[in-house]
Amino acid sequence: MKIYPIEAGNFKLDGGAMFGVVPKSIWNRTNPADSNNLIDIAARCMLIEDGNRLILIDTGMGNKQSDKFFGYYSLWGDFSLEKSLKEKGFHPDDITDVFMTHLHFDHCGGSVNWNKDRTGYEVAFKNARYWTNENHWEWATIPNAREKASFLHENIIPMQESGHLHFISRPESGFSETSELDLGIFFADGHTEKQMLPHVNYKGKTIVFCADMLPTAGHIPIPYVTGYDTRPLLSMSEKEIFLKIAADNNYYLWLEHDAHNQIITVQNREKGVRLNEVFTCDEILN
Repeated sequence: MKIYPIEAGNFKLDGGAMFGVVPKSIWNRTNPADSNNLIDIAARCMLIEDGNRLILIDTGMGNKQSDKFFGYYSLWGDFSLEKSLKEKGFHPDDITDVFMTHLHFDHCGGSVNWNKDRTGYEVAFKNARYWTNENHWEWATIPNAREKASFLHENIIPMQESGHLHFISRPESGFSETSELDLGIFFADGHTEKQMLPHVNYKGKTIVFCADMLPTAGHIPIPYVTGYDTRPLLSMSEKEIFLKIAADNNYYLWLEHDAHNQIITVQNREKGVRLNEVFTCDEILN
């Protein structure tokens, strides 16, 4: 097995929205804001090469929306999904599976592209099966008012219409093993219904793709949950359980949205779980 970081594009989000009720005087120490109160955000996807399987976890924003839409997110840097795949020696047609932690636009937008004449949409990975879970699919396709702007029809419905959509079974408890992809999955409901955090066993380490359970290293303290979470109190409870397990088992936490810290470990301290070490992807994967 080999794992590659795939940088799908950097953007910015409002720091207050990313830290909820936490005062700026606190979160600005770890995630400094610019003059517009915006903080740096990454879309660091994961590519798993395992035998004849090539599994892509999340796909970033994509490029279908208007300049006005992208203007809200202050795109920066020169990363893109296809460029990053090419740099690692792969083509979109090589991907066999696309695993989506959840269907918010910044996690699945790159899963669907315009067709050649821009009259409609097509899946970006024509040879891949697209994986979500049935509960989250229903949540995303019949969205609540709070999340409606994050679940974009053009990002989601073409997966189903193309016949590429598949569902991972939901467990009775919060953790399961999927035989389809040979991944462990932690299911969490605080950010959105049935977000999935995949666990990968790699060279004797457990690497966990944290998605929006832990957007950045600055979000480690339990009350530091985003204003985007639909059930913030549940997010806190889930994060407390998850981080304790991560600290006790020395998990390596892959930070999808942290533009400056790629992989971290955490440890138990007197005031709770806190940051232990910071690594680059190269340090852990090579």
